[in-house]
Amino acid sequence: MEALAERLSHLDSQVEGAIRVVMFYDTLMRRRVDLPALTRASAGLAECVTGLRLHGTGQATRVGPDGRAAPDQAPAPDPDPDPDQGPAPTPSLTAPVTLDDEEIGTVWLERTGPPRTLDPVLLDRFALAVAAVVERYGPARTTMADPALVELVISSGSDEAARARALRLLGFAGGLPVQVLAVRTRVPLDRVGGLVCPSRPVKAAPVGDVGVVLATTVDRARLPAGVRAGIGAAESPDRSWREARTALRFTTARQPVVHHAELGALALLAQVPPETARANPDVAALARVAAGAPKDAAASEALETLDAYCATGSLRRAADLLHLHHSSVARRVEQLGKALDFDLTEPTGLLRARLALTAWRLLEE
Repeated sequence: MEALAERLSHLDSQVEGAIRVVMFYDTLMRRRVDLPALTRASAGLAECVTGLRLHGTGQATRVGPDGRAAPDQAPAPDPDPDPDQGPAPTPSLTAPVTLDDEEIGTVWLERTGPPRTLDPVLLDRFALAVAAVVERYGPARTTMADPALVELVISSGSDEAARARALRLLGFAGGLPVQVLAVRTRVPLDRVGGLVCPSRPVKAAPVGDVGVVLATTVDRARLPAGVRAGIGAAESPDRSWREARTALRFTTARQPVVHHAELGALALLAQVPPETARANPDVAALARVAAGAPKDAAASEALETLDAYCATGSLRRAADLLHLHHSSVARRVEQLGKALDFDLTEPTGLLRARLALTAWRLLEE
């Protein structure tokens, strides 16, 4: 490139200048600079205030030629300006930032004097460099995301090119594994996302009646109390979303976080048609027991006891969990066995109870 610039410089000084601008940005990209450094370098080269805005974040970055943030915050005139502060800065030249034929942002110059010959070349290379940085690293980290982009990532109807583009726009580097969480919570989604994936890319958005968290790593132990979450595997985001929705259906107050991989064959229960599950004698009997809860204290106690017994598989461990004497739990389990018409203390009876309880919960979900 330097040899070519030397030869062309004898033909046209403007061509030489353009090639030097190209070389300047090529050097920046080889050094893998981030967006703030790229904006500072562009402002220094342009010798005027230079700005960048990414549509995904909505925030504008404006840097002066000295490398410091420009004093004003808006690149466009204020609709109600303060006459004592003078006119707001306006771009003298703008260029779109495009990635995969989609406009993802804008760059601009705020030159107070006449434009310079190489301004269009500089701005064009600046825009190309921004697109390359966004594609490599993603935009400035924020947790909440555009629900439309998140839906594009998790939808089974999206083609792979559209899914990959949406992931890049959300800030996920190409080839990075992405797990999906389906969440029901009163805790703000951005806080949930920041907790489960504190130091890696993570995005969250409400989709329908469920919160969606896209994360490169998931620390389930960091989920706050009161959050129910289903976690899918990190294969393809659309499959991970289906798994996460299924896992969410299996969550309970006692087990608020469920990973789909841990369900094993139990996940098959989610595919049983509701009418088939309701017609099953064990499920129907359990539904009759539960019909009185929560107003009927005895019915509520029966469900709580059955849940603890199925979770532990032992009368004594269930008693410890419920803070009761094991004889009290044994009496309740015996009464439940009569209501369900099978012996819960037998291995087969315990298995039937677990399946019936899970199927009934899926119907109630």
